[in-house]
Amino acid sequence: MKKTTIDIITLGCSKNLVDSEKLLGLFEAHGYRVTHDAENPKGEIAVVNTCGFIEDAKQESIDTILELVQAKEEGRLKKLYVMGCLSERYLADLEAEIPEVDGWYGKFNYKQLLVDIDKLVEQDQLENAHRKLTTPKHYAYLKISEGCDRHCAYCAIPLITGRYQSRPMQEILDEVRWLVSQGTKEFQVIAQELTYYGVDIDGKQHIAELIEQMADIEGVEWIRLHYAYPAHFPWDLLRVMREKKNVCNYLDIALQHISDHMLERMQRHVTKEDTYELIRRLRREVPGIHIRTTLMVGFPGETEEDFRELVEFTKWARFERMGAFAYSEEDGTYSAQHYEDDVPQEVKQQRLDKLMRVQQNISAELEGQKVGQILRVIIDRREGDYWIGRTEYCSPEVDPEVLISADEDLKIGAFYDVRITDAEEFDLYATTRYE
Repeated sequence: MKKTTIDIITLGCSKNLVDSEKLLGLFEAHGYRVTHDAENPKGEIAVVNTCGFIEDAKQESIDTILELVQAKEEGRLKKLYVMGCLSERYLADLEAEIPEVDGWYGKFNYKQLLVDIDKLVEQDQLENAHRKLTTPKHYAYLKISEGCDRHCAYCAIPLITGRYQSRPMQEILDEVRWLVSQGTKEFQVIAQELTYYGVDIDGKQHIAELIEQMADIEGVEWIRLHYAYPAHFPWDLLRVMREKKNVCNYLDIALQHISDHMLERMQRHVTKEDTYELIRRLRREVPGIHIRTTLMVGFPGETEEDFRELVEFTKWARFERMGAFAYSEEDGTYSAQHYEDDVPQEVKQQRLDKLMRVQQNISAELEGQKVGQILRVIIDRREGDYWIGRTEYCSPEVDPEVLISADEDLKIGAFYDVRITDAEEFDLYATTRYE
């Protein structure tokens, strides 16, 4: 049994986290001791799984690499490797700028790291290991594809990950069954673009079929859908959400903007009218659905009128969950090559602040309406004086949580029916003790 300890540090999104979990499982299956996101990596080897999506994420990745370079120079670390989106996109530059890194791997060849470290491992052994979950065992992220074919004007993801590639449906379903056997009850289904699933295989959208088959697997309690796209929405998915009780009434669908002027410049292939009708139909066909979206301000050419349309749309749509960000130019994207970044930074920030103030009032009102309701929650952890849980309307780490007194006899990973007793802007309070 090897005694080398390897710490894998994950930066960026949940899709990166799944890659790290695969690598953790692979190393562990070959006798290595593995840790994830240790506060002070003390292993002989550190692996940084980087994000290269936006400027802040890229800077965080660079800073983390440089901190570990210093640890290596001080003798606290023997080897340092880097993988993920940043090195996929900027490999040549990074190799030249940071030669202290012992090896660079991209988004898709990271399993080769084990072969390069352990000369006894052969290439055909790289697909045999299960993931090692870094989340509480009762929930997992389930990645169903890589890449994206949408080519929105502002987005660098297709430049990093390439064309859309759906995982085989049977492979996904087998992974779900295995995770259920390990105690997983809740699945966050993730992809860069969920609704495109299957199109690269036979030209047809198969996301509704996949989710329906997942829902029929015994032991799957909750399925939550992340990162849908508004154009060419697969309406049969709404039937599955309505009919299958273990498919949560929750949809994460990034809309970005509402004015036709902005949607066309962003190359979103959807109109204002389409978007309004999409929201109406979602709410009509899936009563009680909670919609999570992301909106962008300050895209090149955004006028005050465009922004006013966005604010009015936000007031009308009353999203249960909404995030927003200011546009930042990304190398190689259509907008970086063809548009001038002409909205001043202070204007971007003012618009962002105003939009989020509008949304905060909406969120507070909608969460307040839950007081007195009986809702089903799953318990994630205990923290101080409270058990921390979530309803079907809440994804881990990004959505409001439910706080229940630690005096109550609860178990992590178990479901309970609770009465909501109070609401704050980002949290609900509840009790299992009611008549």
